[in-house]
Amino acid sequence: MTALLHKLQNTPQSVQTAADYLPYAQPRLAAEVWDYLEDGAGKGLTMQANALSFDAYKLMSRPLADVKGGHTRLDLFGQQFEHPILLAPIAYQRLFHAGGEQASAMAVNAQSGQMVVSSLASQTLEEIIEASGQALWFQLYWQGDRSRTLLLLNRALAAGYNAVMFTVDAPVKQAVMQLPDGVKAINLELPRPLPGLKSSQSAVFDGWMTQAPTWDDLAWLRDQIHAPLLVKGIMHANDAEKILEYGCDGLVVSNHGGRVLDGVPASLDVLPEIVRRVSGKAKVLFDSGIRSGQDAFKALALGADAVMVGRPYIWGLATCGAIGVAHVIRLMRDELEMTMALSGLADLEAIKLSRPKFG
Repeated sequence: MTALLHKLQNTPQSVQTAADYLPYAQPRLAAEVWDYLEDGAGKGLTMQANALSFDAYKLMSRPLADVKGGHTRLDLFGQQFEHPILLAPIAYQRLFHAGGEQASAMAVNAQSGQMVVSSLASQTLEEIIEASGQALWFQLYWQGDRSRTLLLLNRALAAGYNAVMFTVDAPVKQAVMQLPDGVKAINLELPRPLPGLKSSQSAVFDGWMTQAPTWDDLAWLRDQIHAPLLVKGIMHANDAEKILEYGCDGLVVSNHGGRVLDGVPASLDVLPEIVRRVSGKAKVLFDSGIRSGQDAFKALALGADAVMVGRPYIWGLATCGAIGVAHVIRLMRDELEMTMALSGLADLEAIKLSRPKFG
């Protein structure tokens, strides 16, 4: 067995983009942990589609524009941020670095951004938000029934999380790697046992899916909280419109980074139609496949209000902890700003106005 390299204390000088962290991160993680992070579902078709879709959108340079004083500031649900690059919820971050979610939370504070903390975090919700020194957002997985879900939700709100992102596209959890001792979903109760099945019943429809959320559960959830509520995992424009009917404050266009249902379209390909249906009525965030500030720019140009980055910040975390996460955010923000400047656009609103030039 090849010995793992030690974590670094500082960012490597050769790293100029988030992708440059890849060769540093992989040898610092056990093979099974790396596979868990990088592998998608099935053949990886959706992961490939995400990358190809970003490559297909071309940028247009617009020199001589006066962009002095440009910025990437935005307002989301009454909260002010310096840039639109959020850290997506990723489970079990102590798999990648001993600092875990706390390290990522400290990094996001240092970079004036926001982090969405997973229900499957490997540190307590209270520890993570204390390390951050700011209010964070909470990603909620349905806990099998309303009472267990409400218990987890209320714990997060009491700890100071001030927005809830309800993930709905992964109701059936596929088998994952065997977690090492000391790493678990520490904020969750033991799973509720599945019902016993008759020989004529389906393990999917009569078993797993009996604990999956429905539209009625979303309506119930909306009634439970006054904090902003976003629904993550939306790929169909009709579902996006229906979410608005249920009074939600926003949605996240996401194919879960290709980790759930392989073969669905790239998130970027379905974004424009969803934006057309809901723009101005709710916030539209984008997830899945962001690897650079240029990718972020393209999603913003197609109408997203903000974007979420996943695997790349874990590459930074695996390499050198909080410093690596902060560096990834900074690199992506710099790339976004440079793309804006070279496109003649001085703020995020100008990117939205440029939308017809893209796609």
